[in-house]
Amino acid sequence: PCPFAGPGKCGGCDWQHAKPGAQRRLKGEVIAEQLQRLAGLTPEEAGWDGTVMPAEGDKLPAGQVPAWRSRVQYAIDDEGRAGLRKHRSHEVEVIDHCMIASEGISELGVEKREWPSLASVEAIAASGSHDRQVVLTPKPGGRLPLVELDKPVSVLRVEEKDGGVHRVHGRAFVRERADGRTYRVGMGGFWQVHPQAPDTLVKAVMQGLMPRKGEMALDLYCGVGLFAGAIAERVGETGAVLGIESSKRAVEDARHNLADLPRVRVEQGKVEQVLPRTKITEADLIVLDPPRAGAGKQTVKHLAALGARRIAYVACDPAALARDLAYFATAGYKPRTLRAFDLFPMTHHVECVAILEPVREEG
Repeated sequence: PCPFAGPGKCGGCDWQHAKPGAQRRLKGEVIAEQLQRLAGLTPEEAGWDGTVMPAEGDKLPAGQVPAWRSRVQYAIDDEGRAGLRKHRSHEVEVIDHCMIASEGISELGVEKREWPSLASVEAIAASGSHDRQVVLTPKPGGRLPLVELDKPVSVLRVEEKDGGVHRVHGRAFVRERADGRTYRVGMGGFWQVHPQAPDTLVKAVMQGLMPRKGEMALDLYCGVGLFAGAIAERVGETGAVLGIESSKRAVEDARHNLADLPRVRVEQGKVEQVLPRTKITEADLIVLDPPRAGAGKQTVKHLAALGARRIAYVACDPAALARDLAYFATAGYKPRTLRAFDLFPMTHHVECVAILEPVREEG
C-alpha cells in the first residue's frame, strides 16, 4: 500500500507486501519454529494456542494500514530532506508521509520541512497526553535549526561529544498513560511504540501472575516502572516491589512515577550485577522484560533459585525467548501459558508474554 515500501526502498515496513492476517500467521510460524528449535517445545507444551493477536484498535477494514507508530526516527539526506533508511542501507528514501506513523506524528509535518545541518530528527507523540517531542541529532559541527512544526513540540538535542540528550526548549519528558497511571518518560527514553502496547502487556502480565496482597515481586529491566506500578497497586501496602534498570535516566523517571507507592524501590545498574548485591533469596513473583538479546543463562539460573510461584517473561525476540525458556527448563521452570501480540504491524517483529511456573514433582 505504501509507495515508499518495496525492494530497494524504505526498510521500515519489511512485511508490507503481506496482508495483516497473513503477517500474523507468518509471525506465528516463526514463534513455533524457534520454540521447537531452541527450546524443544511444541506450541501445546508452551501453553500457546498458536495465534498472534492484533493489538486493540488494529482491527481495521481490509486494505487499511494501521497508523500505530508513536515514535519515528527520520534520516536526513544531504539536501536536508526527511526520509527513512532504505532496506539494509544507509541511503535515505525521501518520503512525504509514513503510513504507519500515528496521527500525532503525522500532524507535526516533519516531512514537509528542510533540516539543514542535521543527521536525524526523531519525532515522539505521546499517546497518553498531547505531549509532542523532537530529538535532533546534528551532523558533526552542524548547528541546530529553528524548529517550527505544525503543532507545539519540545525540542531535545543529541550532543556530538558524549551522545547525551539535552533539553533545548519545552519539557524534557512526555507523559504517557497505562493501567490507570501516568508515567513520565524523559529525554527520549524507552516506552512501547504502539499506543495500545503498554495496556495490552500489563493486562497479559497481570492475568498471568495474578498478584496477591502482601506478595514480594521483582521487576527486572523495569524501564520507567510500568510493570512495577501495576504490581504494586495489586500487592497492596503489605507487599513490596523491587525494580532494577540499567538506564540512569529511566531510574529517575521510575522513582518519580512511583513516588506515591512507598512499597516500591528502584535500583540502578545491570540486572546480573545488582540482583546478587541485593542479597534477596526469595520472591513470590518476577517480571522480566529484557533487551533483544534476552536474559541469558546466569540470570535465568539466579531467578529460578528465588522460588517464585510465577514468572512473567516479556520478549520482543522469539529466538531469545526460546533460548531462555530452555535455560528455565534446566532450572526447573516450565511455561504455563504463552501469548503473542502483533504490536509491530507491517514489520517482522512480534511481542510475546510467557508465564512460567515451577515444575511439580510427580508422585
